[in-house]
Amino acid sequence: MPKKATGLTARQVATIIVPGTYAAGGAPGLYLQVTAGAGRSWVYRYQIAGRRRDMGLGPVDAVGLAEARQRATDFRRLVLAGKDPIEARRLDRMSAALDAAKATFRECAETYIAAHRTGWKNPAHARQWPTTLETYVYPVFGALPVQAIDIGLVMRVLEPIWTAKPETASRVRGRIESILDYAAARGWREGENPARWRGHLDKLLPKTSKAKRAVRQTTGREEHHAALPYPEIAAFLAELRRQQGVAARALEFLILTAARTGEVIGARWDEFDLAEKAWTVPASRMKASREHRMPLSAPALAVIEMMATIRSGEFVFPGARAGRPLSNMSLLMTLRRMGRDDLTVHGFRSTFRDWVAEQTNFPSEVAEMALAHTISDKVESAYRRGDLFAKRRQLADAWARYCTDAPVAAVIPTAAIR
Repeated sequence: MPKKATGLTARQVATIIVPGTYAAGGAPGLYLQVTAGAGRSWVYRYQIAGRRRDMGLGPVDAVGLAEARQRATDFRRLVLAGKDPIEARRLDRMSAALDAAKATFRECAETYIAAHRTGWKNPAHARQWPTTLETYVYPVFGALPVQAIDIGLVMRVLEPIWTAKPETASRVRGRIESILDYAAARGWREGENPARWRGHLDKLLPKTSKAKRAVRQTTGREEHHAALPYPEIAAFLAELRRQQGVAARALEFLILTAARTGEVIGARWDEFDLAEKAWTVPASRMKASREHRMPLSAPALAVIEMMATIRSGEFVFPGARAGRPLSNMSLLMTLRRMGRDDLTVHGFRSTFRDWVAEQTNFPSEVAEMALAHTISDKVESAYRRGDLFAKRRQLADAWARYCTDAPVAAVIPTAAIR
């Protein structure tokens, strides 16, 4: 706990040698931090979104008491406005580092995402933007100067996926357009936006509605994420368990819970009740912005207990950087290392859903709730009196047994789920 003080003087700042954290006074949240060896630095402490953060303001020999108080006051205004000072400072540094003549598309994209992240109501946007750009755009022109992006490069990104994945392609085009508009507004590029649709790309590419019809006519279905057929899930999981690393364990947990990538990689220890064998994902991390409680099967619980033995912070599946979770691409890269470029991480939810529909007698409402899907008003009135947690626990256990044993007789008797 910080040592109580009504306010430090410049002399005290220069002479305190006992290690500790001292309230500086003069600005809420400002502290003097003294470390062993009489090192002294300023720390601004604040809370945002219910989370405490400590922000370094520099050593006392470079930042005086008056300047530290002024900085803390300025940052407090950002907090009161709902902005995170650490993220705001990081964005300012990124912007200052960009050279208009050398700024790459990727640098502009990362700056755009950082600038807009807090304004996106749906947290899925913050996860999807980097993922789609990493997959489709950066390999083509991510490293090129943003000024050099022209219609030829944009078409190299869009043409291969425009008819095969029209919904994804449309999102990618819109994101390229937004980033290039942002770059132009910041003075990093000039000229027409080559990703603009109306009066431009609409002359070169068919409407996405026509592309979607072509997909349906060719395949007999809508565009879906590549999924593993459920009869192969046990063999796949056995191979996955031979893979080393946090990402492999996160993917295993994702398959067993049928959760989304963002829900898994962002999982924190305080979301788990191991005694109740339950995981509660807060609304802020759910696609539908609604808290979702999931039952944990024995194999899923075993993954969490194994991660507990190497616990190193607030995240269950920590990334390489201290205090950060796994990246969005980490699970996909695990699939690639396994030689399964034919699969997507999100496709395992389809694997689960197909198994429920074709191999069990669980009601569809139970499966939809297990997937945290938004369901119809008619069903809401009948089933939303509870969350069907007991039935979903039976479903989770049945799925875990299938994933680990893949029995021939996989249909669950109706009597067993009443």
